[in-house]
Amino acid sequence: MTSRHRRLSLRPNRTLQRTCGGPARLQSARLVAAVAQFGLLGRMRIAIPLLLTFSVAFAFADEQRETNVWEPPSGLKQLPIWPGPVPDARPFSGPERLKTNTKDLVAGRPWLVVENVSQPTITVFPPKGKNTGAAAVVFPGGHYWILVMDLEGTEICDWLTSKGITAILLKYRVPAESKSRSGSYPNSAEALQDAQRALSLVRLHAAQWKIDPHKIGVIGFSAGGHLVAATSTLFDKRVYKAADAADKESCRPDFAIAVYPGHLMEKTSKDFELNPYLPVSGNAPPTLLIQAEDDPVAPIENSLVYFEALKKAGVPAEMHLFAHGGHAFGLRRTEQPITAWPQLAETWLQTIGMVSK
Repeated sequence: MTSRHRRLSLRPNRTLQRTCGGPARLQSARLVAAVAQFGLLGRMRIAIPLLLTFSVAFAFADEQRETNVWEPPSGLKQLPIWPGPVPDARPFSGPERLKTNTKDLVAGRPWLVVENVSQPTITVFPPKGKNTGAAAVVFPGGHYWILVMDLEGTEICDWLTSKGITAILLKYRVPAESKSRSGSYPNSAEALQDAQRALSLVRLHAAQWKIDPHKIGVIGFSAGGHLVAATSTLFDKRVYKAADAADKESCRPDFAIAVYPGHLMEKTSKDFELNPYLPVSGNAPPTLLIQAEDDPVAPIENSLVYFEALKKAGVPAEMHLFAHGGHAFGLRRTEQPITAWPQLAETWLQTIGMVSK
């Protein structure tokens, strides 16, 4: 059975392209929506999966518990992003903890999560081989409760560096004991504060880290995909008080990649409406969206509504939709065609001039 793949792109001339593969049956409950009402392509129909509670996906009843904190790969060092106390600090119920999820395997392998992150850091992964000058700050997902540090963190960095791109892994603050405050901005502003600060730090150290300051982007997954949208739309005003010279540098990303993004329709009163705390303007960076139609955690409308907003603002954007793939697959290869998305991203980065062809 072949998998259907839709490619939607919006260039500065505002043309919209679409390519489709063969038909496929969707296993999810089908809630048929005419994309015409979304301002996209004529009468193309999208299968919308049922929204599941994200906490179910992160049930760790059988996980192997660890007592140590997360550490970067050998030879790399975590760097604190704040010169003093973190802004808007609040108490945590315990120390940072690392866990291994051995229940919900991805491509037959477990994955690591960290919780109770109170001290945010960045870890710089230098490019391997030829340095393209491009860099990407990596935002792992985890519903703003935890961070998936390998599947959506170090493994992404390894892919980027293999393509000559400097990767900067951000371990941002994720509240644990105060669940009511966790979630997308402004519920817990800490994550966005850390993301804005990380982008400015990368620009400040661009020469030292051999990075082109005009080729610094972001890539994020699930909640990290929301953080991609937040940094792409809220860069005009920092959500914290300037701490030092780094905060004189721009915190606007030069490109943005959101993979199975979530939280993009929160805090709304309509079924198909963008989160009002993501004010898309024509200054948003070129954006790539990747998502599966049968995503049971973050409905595909998250990508659709954001793409529509980018389209209306005239922002160059490209969206790839796949019939199957689910959620939280990272870039681990399986039989699902969606797991080949890194090749699509590499081509897109060439197209927008971030890396050479």
